[in-house]
Amino acid sequence: MKTDLRGDLPPYLGIDPDSAAAQLGAPATSAGFAEIARACAAGRADLASRGLQEDGRRQLRLFSTWEITRYLIPVATGHFRRVLKQNPELPQGRSETEGGAKWFTLDEVLRLRAHFAAEGSKAKNYLPYRPEGLPAKMVAVANFKGGVGKTSTAAHLAMSAALDGYKVLVIDLDSQGSMTSIFGGTVEDEWQTVFPLMARHYAHHLRTENQRRMDRGEAPQPLDETLTEALEVNARDLVQKTHWPNIDLIGAQLNLYWAEFQVPVWRMAGRGWKLWEALSETLQADGLLDAYDVIFLDTPPALGYLTINGLAAADILLVPLGASFLEFDSTGRFFDMLHSTFGSIEDAENIAARALGRAGLRFEWDAVRAVVTRFDATQQAELAALMQVYLGPTLSPHRQDFTALIGQAGEQVQGIYEADYRDFNRETYVRGRETFDETYAAFKALLVGSWRRDEKARTGAAA
Repeated sequence: MKTDLRGDLPPYLGIDPDSAAAQLGAPATSAGFAEIARACAAGRADLASRGLQEDGRRQLRLFSTWEITRYLIPVATGHFRRVLKQNPELPQGRSETEGGAKWFTLDEVLRLRAHFAAEGSKAKNYLPYRPEGLPAKMVAVANFKGGVGKTSTAAHLAMSAALDGYKVLVIDLDSQGSMTSIFGGTVEDEWQTVFPLMARHYAHHLRTENQRRMDRGEAPQPLDETLTEALEVNARDLVQKTHWPNIDLIGAQLNLYWAEFQVPVWRMAGRGWKLWEALSETLQADGLLDAYDVIFLDTPPALGYLTINGLAAADILLVPLGASFLEFDSTGRFFDMLHSTFGSIEDAENIAARALGRAGLRFEWDAVRAVVTRFDATQQAELAALMQVYLGPTLSPHRQDFTALIGQAGEQVQGIYEADYRDFNRETYVRGRETFDETYAAFKALLVGSWRRDEKARTGAAA
């Protein structure tokens, strides 16, 4: 009896050329890209519309008494209820059924936390540590390899910090605008991104240089329409509210990528322009470092001029990566590029500084940590342990697990902290949230530690 072995062959053998040609369809054209883009835009609008209010805005879910007393305000549930009963002027929440669980908006939770901080036990930390008189800490989340969870990590850390009581600003430096979409931002063009802030910084440099030229009897360089318009932009004008009461956003969209072409043109025309200081100096000049506690910078997956600005502005640098050989290898190359890029800037600046007898330039970060994301302990434990050996304290010992909650929340177009635990198995919710809570705890230790070090330095300097 003859056996037919064709059913055991791999699928790539025996493909019929005529059948393949018939299934190929017409050749693709550039016009076809527009059709694909329109289809994606329609799908994106459909997905983004889920969970919107009637006015088309995103709405943050409510928080139950169980969540508040477990995760947000460290008091017993019974004591929490007694305090509300004794203080009718405080937010009382709302119930879906008579005698049912009480639910509160995050804004109400923040008001309740402030009450407990003022009237509650002094032995408990109801408000997060934040020294007075010190500026916001800027946190860049960066890696030039895509798919490592960069934007997701930045977004969830921003949400964690907001739930913890910090006032947060998120700045999207990636022209793909994923972070902007997560927070429901609307950005019409590049003039609602950080682009005019960088243009303004260069315009101020050009004005200073023009004054020097005129002092030497030389003709000044004209300010074009873009630079003139940018001089009128204040960073506060770019900030938009989100559906989180204590998270604001400076968004991004595709036209922001124009900065990657325009910045080198300005740099060629103004060799003395310190382009890496554009973002940090503008945010400071416009008072945003005093208006917020933490500023998260989501950078593009490339070491371009926007990423350089974000990294130079940052106090803390977080580098997400997966526990795989390729991501470990790519991240090593990323750090090598950081060394080359910032080292070359320091070398060039310090040659001129030494010639003029000035202090040199030295980039410095409070902390730099690599963070393993999407971790699967059953498959990646050995490689993660090896990475830990080689990277030592640079690699955070906490691994951000991938759980069912993460996948389901992504399908529902929301962050983990925006997901209603009633939509999940309670155990799934607790376990899924736990890995992000631990990620935030590791980050918060860096945040609090760097603030405390600054506070001690300020005290020592005053003494």
